[in-house]
Amino acid sequence: MEPSDPRAPIDAEQARQLSLFRPLGYQRNSCGYCKSDNGSASYYASSVSVRPKHYEELVNRGWRRSGTLYYKQNLQRSCCPHYTMRLEASAYKPRRDQRKAINRWTKFVLGPEYIRRAAYLCPKTREEKKRRKLSFDLQDAVHGAEYSNVKRPIDPKTKKPLEPAHRFEINIEGDTVSQAKFELFRKYQTKVHKEDVSKWHTKDFKRFLCSGLKRSEPNTQEGQSRLGSWHQCYRLDGKLIAVAVLDLMPSGVSSVYIFYDPDYEHWELGKLSAMREISLAIEDGYRYYYMGYYIHSCQKMRYKGTFRPQYILDPESHTWDPLEGELATKLNEKPYVSLSRDRQRAESTSTEPNVKSVAETEEAEAEINDEEVSLFALNMPGVLTIDEVMKLDLGSWALLVHGSFVHMIDLVGWETMPIDEPQSIKGIVAELAAALGPAVVKESAVVLFD
Repeated sequence: MEPSDPRAPIDAEQARQLSLFRPLGYQRNSCGYCKSDNGSASYYASSVSVRPKHYEELVNRGWRRSGTLYYKQNLQRSCCPHYTMRLEASAYKPRRDQRKAINRWTKFVLGPEYIRRAAYLCPKTREEKKRRKLSFDLQDAVHGAEYSNVKRPIDPKTKKPLEPAHRFEINIEGDTVSQAKFELFRKYQTKVHKEDVSKWHTKDFKRFLCSGLKRSEPNTQEGQSRLGSWHQCYRLDGKLIAVAVLDLMPSGVSSVYIFYDPDYEHWELGKLSAMREISLAIEDGYRYYYMGYYIHSCQKMRYKGTFRPQYILDPESHTWDPLEGELATKLNEKPYVSLSRDRQRAESTSTEPNVKSVAETEEAEAEINDEEVSLFALNMPGVLTIDEVMKLDLGSWALLVHGSFVHMIDLVGWETMPIDEPQSIKGIVAELAAALGPAVVKESAVVLFD
């Protein structure tokens, strides 16, 4: 995709492959979990045009999105650090309570009369009974209650096909707005989250849950799975009862949000949707399942850790560590943990006895006013250093101006602009590059001017 000369004009085909980012900068905000004022710090960007492969790269560097807002938290300087988590779908081992939840739902959908008559009309073989007793098949379990998979033998009593108590259907459709989705969402937000009904309008719903990644249908000839942002819709007897918002990336299924009819809350639809999304990953060839951020200090988040085996992204090395064991132990002791940093410091201390202690280093970093300095002065975990950014040749980065692409070097005075001045154009662009990382910078463009 990249031209041989990085500063050559960008043609239409190359432009279509780029993701666009508008830098919003580093900000402090109140924490939505512990309610601390200015307790959460993140770097922000916005976009209405991000390709799934680029978003996957960002997720694996600690980014998430909320509608068109993309953000990477500074875990070291936030009261409730947000850790990226994922599990390898094929390795998932459902717990007893998770198996119980999906079996309860299946029994509810089918109904006792159907189950009784079906057992008589379509008896299971001895091998099937033995297999079910010895193992739990995730795909069979999540699809067992779907109307298209329900056996409907002719009942000799009625001379009609045997029907389940309820018609349960699932489909995946684009992340578009509809009246049914909006009304369900507003009911969920007002009853579950106790929000004022006047807070949400159709445009807000569209911005929040219908402004995602560029979509593409699966290409079976090229072995490519469905990509982009989608809505997985749950309908019971024709009524929409839940919508799971999903970002489908080349190697992973990322759970964005789920909203459901509060009348069905006791059926644990959040737990059921997670198992269904893990199954989707396995069936459609995605390796990983991402459940979003994990906040160890938040009890409401702890349920995510019960979907095992979970791995946590190291904020500094971008490697993955098991949530259980050493990492969990350290998270119980302090909010910010980077095992790669701990190991590096342990090695440095053993070879260089006079090296600064962890406490001394963290105390010095804490004294910096992070809203008044360049991002490069913060030592924000997972962000490129100023030396690393200078190696990227920012002058060749594409800039979208009034519908046309130019290069940063084409800006008047670009070469003399300070890179470590947060208010200069070069400083703004450099901070965005540091947060995005080299892979995304190579295949993206910046939007600075309307």
